[in-house]
Amino acid sequence: MPTPLTNEIIAAAILGFEEQKRHINSRISELKAMLSGGSPEPAAAPEAAPRKRRKFSAATRRKMKQAQQRRWARIKGESQPPAPAAIPGPSKPKRKLSAAGRAAIIAATKKRWRLAKAAKVQPVTAKKAAPKKVAAKKAAKKSAPVKKAAKASAPPAVKAATEASAQ
Repeated sequence: MPTPLTNEIIAAAILGFEEQKRHINSRISELKAMLSGGSPEPAAAPEAAPRKRRKFSAATRRKMKQAQQRRWARIKGESQPPAPAAIPGPSKPKRKLSAAGRAAIIAATKKRWRLAKAAKVQPVTAKKAAPKKVAAKKAAKKSAPVKKAAKASAPPAVKAATEASAQ
């Protein structure tokens, strides 16, 4: 059965491996010295703490970019670096909505919502009246032409209006 690893065992293992690493690094530096003919001193160990990156402002980055472009232009022998197209010119003034336009948009929106609410309400009433229409249509097919069936299934207000116009 393997023995459980404790913090002490892990710490000892880390120390042992670090010692082996130092020994290997010293052997590597000796061999490199033999190749180049220099002294067998080990190279300086790199710093353990990571360096923080600097953050440059947008204006500073732009200046750095322009300076690098000038350096490359001088190396390549060009007379001038390319014109900076990234710098925007004066922008157009912001468009404004007139009072009449705003009123028209509001009215259209209200109308659209009114129609949407009306469409929502209609299917509920249509579902309740649907069985009556089906029954009326079946009865109309058996006994009367299509026009009479439409009158029979119409709401009472429509029936009254059609009867009044017929007289």
